[in-house]
Amino acid sequence: MSTSIKSGFNVTRVAGFSTILMTTFLVGCSEPPKLETVEGYAQGTTYQISFWSEDAVPVTEVQAAFNDTLAQIDKELSTYRPDSFISEFNRSPSVAWQPVSQDFVELVQIAQDIHAKSEGCYDPTIGPLFDLWGFKTDQLHVPTPEELTALKAEIGIDKVEIDEENMRVRKTRPFLQLDFSSMGEGYTIGKLSHVLESKGYDNYMVQFGGDMKIKGHKPNGDKWRVAIQSPIPSTEGGPKVYKVITVKNEDGVTLDTSGTYNRHFDDNGVEYSHIINPSTGKPITHDLVSASVFGTDPRISDAWATTMLCLGPVEGAKIAKEENLDVFFIERKNDKLVNSSSAALLKTDKVKFD
Repeated sequence: MSTSIKSGFNVTRVAGFSTILMTTFLVGCSEPPKLETVEGYAQGTTYQISFWSEDAVPVTEVQAAFNDTLAQIDKELSTYRPDSFISEFNRSPSVAWQPVSQDFVELVQIAQDIHAKSEGCYDPTIGPLFDLWGFKTDQLHVPTPEELTALKAEIGIDKVEIDEENMRVRKTRPFLQLDFSSMGEGYTIGKLSHVLESKGYDNYMVQFGGDMKIKGHKPNGDKWRVAIQSPIPSTEGGPKVYKVITVKNEDGVTLDTSGTYNRHFDDNGVEYSHIINPSTGKPITHDLVSASVFGTDPRISDAWATTMLCLGPVEGAKIAKEENLDVFFIERKNDKLVNSSSAALLKTDKVKFD
């Protein structure tokens, strides 16, 4: 959660939200193998999973495994549940070492790595900044420099220490709070994809919230096709497709998008974006409204998509080049949408923009 609080893990989305609209463009076919589809609602968002196999495991078995996996994730990482591990971790003022799962350690490591590579633009501890600005209650409060300085001293992913050998972590500030919702959808997609592969399914499309992982191809041999949603709401009420993409690589491609409908608060004629830069503690001022990141690990591409909204198109493109990231940017300039691609995306053979 560097620039926004996403809807994963049943938390309220404040500043931005993922904006991919999945379109499968399926060709009707009554012959086997059959394309199975499972849909549901979890962690404050919807999911849709399409999959097929020549030697299929019953869908009921797959659905049961999905439900168990989602329940486990919720119990560990939901900030909505007071009895989850992360809620208890956040609530406790203890700075002692606490045993955690391998997944928890990896999420902290990913957050610290991207924080370091993004000039501090990714940080899953900045929830109190949204409170300070009043974004969670829709009552804008422009903090004083003194308030920002005091709060920034108490937050930061660098204030979480890891003992990987003994699988434990500790916070160095008593009231530090973690919220992994900014990579939560990606994390969940990875877990659900693992369920599918453990059941023998190597051809699938997993969409959770606004993020997805695509592997293999459709039953008739065609490539999967997906679409990035426009970050500007349709006047007709439904989502609008901005760009259609054919997924060429069949080894497993993740697509994570973070965006904003350009929400602002106004204070005495000054507009303040809901997107906060953790390094400054203040809202961003650039015009980037959507960033889509293609990758292989949905946790990482999810976190980077959120980070790009903080960095903006110029710094985002710079860091994307340094990190060889496939990023698709959409800016809003004079009420028009203008897109650009990172250097790596321009050369990629993973996907093709139609």
